[in-house]
Amino acid sequence: MPYLGSEDVVKELKKALCNPHIQADRLRYRNVIQRVIRMSKLDQWGQAEVLHFLLRYQPRSEEELFDILNLLDSFLKSSSPGVVMGATKLFLILAKQFPHVQTDVLVRVKGPLLAACSSESRELCFAALCHVRQILRSLPGHFSSHYKKFFCSYSEPHYIKLQKVEVLCELVNDENVQQVLEELRGYCTDVSADLAQAAIFAIGGIARTYTDQCVQILTELLGLRQEHITTVVVQTFRDLVWLCPQCTEAVCQALPGCEEIIQDGEGKQALIWLLGVHGERIPNAPYVFEDFVDTVKSETFPAVKMELLTALLRLFLSRPAECQDALGRLLHYSIEEEKDMAVRDRGLFYYRLLLAGVDEVKRILCSPKSDPSLRLLEDQAEKPVNSWASDFNTLVPVYGKARWATICACQGTERRGPDLSNTASFATSGPLIPEENKERAQELPDSGALTLVPNHQLTAEYFEKTWLSLKVAHQQVVPWQGAVHPDTLQMALQVVNIQTIAVSRAGAQPWKAYLSAQEDTGCLFLTELLLEPESLGMQISVKQSEARPETLSSFISVLETVIGTIGDIKS
Repeated sequence: MPYLGSEDVVKELKKALCNPHIQADRLRYRNVIQRVIRMSKLDQWGQAEVLHFLLRYQPRSEEELFDILNLLDSFLKSSSPGVVMGATKLFLILAKQFPHVQTDVLVRVKGPLLAACSSESRELCFAALCHVRQILRSLPGHFSSHYKKFFCSYSEPHYIKLQKVEVLCELVNDENVQQVLEELRGYCTDVSADLAQAAIFAIGGIARTYTDQCVQILTELLGLRQEHITTVVVQTFRDLVWLCPQCTEAVCQALPGCEEIIQDGEGKQALIWLLGVHGERIPNAPYVFEDFVDTVKSETFPAVKMELLTALLRLFLSRPAECQDALGRLLHYSIEEEKDMAVRDRGLFYYRLLLAGVDEVKRILCSPKSDPSLRLLEDQAEKPVNSWASDFNTLVPVYGKARWATICACQGTERRGPDLSNTASFATSGPLIPEENKERAQELPDSGALTLVPNHQLTAEYFEKTWLSLKVAHQQVVPWQGAVHPDTLQMALQVVNIQTIAVSRAGAQPWKAYLSAQEDTGCLFLTELLLEPESLGMQISVKQSEARPETLSSFISVLETVIGTIGDIKS
């Protein structure tokens, strides 16, 4: 660990944090920690590593806690995002019994987070935005005065734009609502359908508080008569009239004509629901249903047919003369001709329900048309900082706790290494391989005889000649997703004394790398890494100058650990 500045001190710290006999000597335990905190020679990599180690320390008194926090205060002013976020997490966890201290720390970290959200590094920017959303769960409006920082720029990738749209939706207040809505309105016509959809849904979310302004914007978007925009607007209207019944009249006036544009299944379902529930306010609703019934045989979405059955029966109760013929034809088709059993059963159910009488149909189908009380679910209580402090500066804000837990559970322990979920750093500038993985890569249980020679050098000509003369001793595929970053991979391989002979540029298809390593007994390992386009795995081919199955197995384990760890950090 040459980048830590003082390897001996960090090793002593690790022993103090892990060895119960040393922990029993409290004075020594505390002195070691204070020595490391005060180390001026540590660079940003070492500082981030030390801050991670300190998460294991538990102060025994309030005085000791604030002594440590005072010593750590300078780390919050670091120019390195990784150090700032590592220090922030440490503050949040150590001060778990002092919410006002946690709030003060989050206020101080606002500047570095905003700077990271504007970083040229897309990975850093995306991770920062995810952490901003995490903070907003406990401090709503924490970044409201800086809402313009979250406006999208043309050159940003769509996944960053989507995150910014989500953040903007949470920052709206009386002072900036007009500016935010105008910005989101511009995104609704973006060439990216995903961004346009996200912006429309965001306007729908804001409409629960600022209804009139948002409904006007959504109605104007329908005038563009673009299929993907109309589909999402109608879905937004469906959710909006359920939560905000005061906008029902405006929505009903905007719907006529939408049926000519919508082709998407979800859009049809939303439109049909609106026509069925509020059809008495829409003059042409029965005739729109007649068109749907005429084309029901060609409808490919069973969910649309089931929604059509329910909506038409509902409208029949309020406008029977206009809907009787269409309802009869739809029931006949559903029972006699439909092949989907779910649709057929729904048709039979409604037919038998009608036989029971209109009063019974009304009792079953005439449920409330809106439920404003559900808006309370949208205004959930602020979550305490302690509920997510342990996930701060990890990949949990990026993936979500449930998904990240699933990812970790699906990965084998040989790939993941110990505590990888906690060692995954917020910043792109972090240790390439956690200390635990480095030791594991060089001290595998079955690799006692394997010692790779450091600073091993092999010319490209000699590698090529030797490679062509040997047969493949081992070949396998390890899971991998996305592109490979050659610089990161080469630096990680150097840690375990594996030399990179040649490597493709980032983004090349197919991507290849040729590696060499030599055991201290002279056995040579030559390796080819191959990543094909659209492949979910990286192919490893290893050739060995001497047939030694035990050392070959140990070398493969080391290689798997490095590739697996880099794959996890990259993701």
